[in-house]
Amino acid sequence: MTKQQLFEQIQKKRSFLCVGLDSSLDKIPQHLLKYENPILEFNKQIIDATKDLCVAYKPNTAFYECYGKKGWETLIETWKYIPKDIFSIADAKRGDIGNTSARYAKTFFNEKSSEMSFDSVTVAPYMGSDSVTPFLTFKDKWVILLALTSNSGHADFQLQEVGGDKLFEKVLKTSQEWATDEQMMYVVGATRGAAFADVRKLAPDHFLLVPGVGAQGGDLKEVCQYGLNSQCGLLINSSRGIIYAGQGEDFAEKAREEALKLQKEMEQILVEADLV
Repeated sequence: MTKQQLFEQIQKKRSFLCVGLDSSLDKIPQHLLKYENPILEFNKQIIDATKDLCVAYKPNTAFYECYGKKGWETLIETWKYIPKDIFSIADAKRGDIGNTSARYAKTFFNEKSSEMSFDSVTVAPYMGSDSVTPFLTFKDKWVILLALTSNSGHADFQLQEVGGDKLFEKVLKTSQEWATDEQMMYVVGATRGAAFADVRKLAPDHFLLVPGVGAQGGDLKEVCQYGLNSQCGLLINSSRGIIYAGQGEDFAEKAREEALKLQKEMEQILVEADLV
């Protein structure tokens, strides 16, 4: 999916919502445990209930890898079930020496070898360019680089000064030498608020994947105040706040209700910004 195609989906659905599929056996409704693959059934019902309200789905691969072979099969089948006009994100946070990163890229982008071909994968930049560039060799695929995250330990490294820049600013500046805004996005946590203004000074045209709205306390309006650009430029992720909104047999309806609330907020923001 190209940047323009993603923006067209945002305009069509009047939404820039990403639903995080962080699905866990100990959190899904208990009545689903009767199914041969409870997590896959949960994911399918969540997707069916929200696919007209969101423009992206983001399975966090840790929630699948922890179940071994069965988990990988569930991840593959979940990817296959995501409608192909919806942006798919493998939230894997990979990054290693070049030949290893090349295998990671093949894992998530080469359907012939792995049975999966996500539109994008999250990548950690700590090891530098040769750990990231293998992911960029795949046509029409995206790297979503960790920049300024929403976790409590982000300040341990990301805010440290490096040659006059904070480390996350160095990441933003240096990584733009590796790829354009047509192939690279950045992870910027919603709980960073006004820091989006600093991010936009350095990356005005890039899409930003924004976790932390909802359960982690990020404020949607504040994020949009500082982070919105001429093509929206934001994918706002909500995981727990949507997928675990209900625990009964109507869990998918409850998930839809929460997704719809966010979509309506986003629609108003897009209208006010004259983007739809």
